[in-house]
Amino acid sequence: MRPPSLLFVCLGNICRSPLAEAAFRDAAARAGLEAVADSAGTGGWHAGHAPDPRSRAVALRHGIDISGLRARAVRDADFTGFDYILALDPQNLRDLRAMAPARSSARIALLMDHVPGRAGQAVHDPYYGGDADFDAVWDQVRAAADALVAMLQR
Repeated sequence: MRPPSLLFVCLGNICRSPLAEAAFRDAAARAGLEAVADSAGTGGWHAGHAPDPRSRAVALRHGIDISGLRARAVRDADFTGFDYILALDPQNLRDLRAMAPARSSARIALLMDHVPGRAGQAVHDPYYGGDADFDAVWDQVRAAADALVAMLQR
């Protein structure tokens, strides 16, 4: 049996989704859960770029180096290659559902729907904010990562 695979998706794949990927990888490792994680954007204009410096800084403050990650756009193969595709906000969820090919086998959902009491909520885009906004994103994606690991261990 292959390990579960999760793709975290935001708009440009330089702020929120790399942090969600990092938080999930860390939570899975701490729990001893074998899983595959990646991140992507619904838009491809940052393809090949490292995460935003503020995302790298907040991850590093939590002991995680994401400087080696590179942005990419969602591709058709993701819809059959991943078990879960998790959007970080409702607009990206709508975009993913519209992009999904008919043969899609991935479960497409909103990331925060997995956190008790947070269903329907977005992980707000910190791009135009400051350090406090990136810290808030970290708190949200860490809570989601822990909830996902718990779900996958059941």
